[in-house]
Amino acid sequence: MTKGFPEDFLWGGATAANQAEGAYLSDGKGLSTADVMTAGVHGVPREITDGVVDGKYYPSHNAVDHYHRFKEDIALFAEMGFKSYRMSIAWSRIFPNGDEKVPNEAGLKHYDEVFDTCLQYGIEPIVTLSHFETPLGLLKYGSWENREVINYYLRYCETVFNKYKGKVKYWLTFNEINVMSTKPWMAAGIDSNDEQTRMTAAFHQFLASAKAVQMAHEIDPNNKVGMMYAGHFAYSNSCDPEDVQKTADFMHKMLFYCDVQCRGYYPAYKLKEFEREGIVLPIQDGDLEELKKGKVDFLSYSYYLTHVIGKETNIDFKGLNGVKTGYKNPYLSASDWGWTIDPKGLRYSLNLLYDRYQIPLMIVENGLGAVDKVEEDGSIHDSYRIDYLRDHLTEMKKAIEIDGVPVLGYTMWGPMDIIAASTGEMKKRYGFIYVDIDDHGKGTFNRIKKDSFYWYKKVIETNGEGLD
Repeated sequence: MTKGFPEDFLWGGATAANQAEGAYLSDGKGLSTADVMTAGVHGVPREITDGVVDGKYYPSHNAVDHYHRFKEDIALFAEMGFKSYRMSIAWSRIFPNGDEKVPNEAGLKHYDEVFDTCLQYGIEPIVTLSHFETPLGLLKYGSWENREVINYYLRYCETVFNKYKGKVKYWLTFNEINVMSTKPWMAAGIDSNDEQTRMTAAFHQFLASAKAVQMAHEIDPNNKVGMMYAGHFAYSNSCDPEDVQKTADFMHKMLFYCDVQCRGYYPAYKLKEFEREGIVLPIQDGDLEELKKGKVDFLSYSYYLTHVIGKETNIDFKGLNGVKTGYKNPYLSASDWGWTIDPKGLRYSLNLLYDRYQIPLMIVENGLGAVDKVEEDGSIHDSYRIDYLRDHLTEMKKAIEIDGVPVLGYTMWGPMDIIAASTGEMKKRYGFIYVDIDDHGKGTFNRIKKDSFYWYKKVIETNGEGLD
């Protein structure tokens, strides 16, 4: 019997270009949808502005300056023993407006250097092609509501698949694709509450992903392409059948994205919903065959929390703040930002997804956003983060060892402090590495190792055996 984590398990960490890189107009980069989102605070959403407005603070513009400090940062990842680094390419670094015919060579050169640095340390890049940033120049077409954007995305994919052939073999097509139903601006550059608009954009992304999967396999048979699901998982508030049905309805709203990308077709329950609501998909000849041919090789997802759903829940999928269920789980504690802490739910989620799709899984985001204190001697004692990660990794280990779920890797979010996507704050820190910046982008940008840095190093050294 196999015990513990596989020998080739991809331990690592994860970031996103718009939350880490900064340098938002350097070396020919164009504006993205992330670059016109101001900072918010807990409970107050980030504002989307019409272009860059003087006097407003946009955290993506400088972020944590990973663009200029990637060698220092990756060296720290290597010191922890990372086997993988999940990161994203900023599409607007490669095609500044999104629709150019010729790529920006400076952007391609930058990521060449990033991947070379990873490989120098034996770190496998896991690359997200579109992580909450669509080139702002594509809004003139209507962004992902317009089928033409598929062609621009595929031109971008073809460019990077060819450019980084042999350097990158793990790809994710869209980050948290189901965020289309909760925060469509982040998912697709669409600021609309109209369900027809959202589902049209989702269809175009499904089709783009399916074609990208096929293209990746043609360019390099070693390529493995996955989808990325924002890990929404729910428990029924009670055994009342009405509560149970409400919970199933919620999960259908989220999991249909996985159904399409992993199974290659729209599930019956979603087609019936479209029929009731008068939503018509913009299907053209051959599209449904493309979805079937472009199923993903693996399913990756983020796991931060679980929900409780009941018959009183009136789920609003149309607000920028996303999902509010109206129930609290009395058995779980919560983070400072109100996210439930549910390690056992990670094992549950792994089993649920593997039972449903029977393809390998990867946890590409999991972590605790918290306020960290730098002591007078420069140390940072984040025992709460170590406890959080230990408990989650212990449950993941059970899913592998006891339940037989094939898990390819685990990339903790985020290995260094980065801008929080939900609020744009810096004080909501996740990292093993402290970055000296405040909520207004002020600070030295210096990197400081936290206690969790040394703990995770031990975890990787022992391949998950040293969790105590």
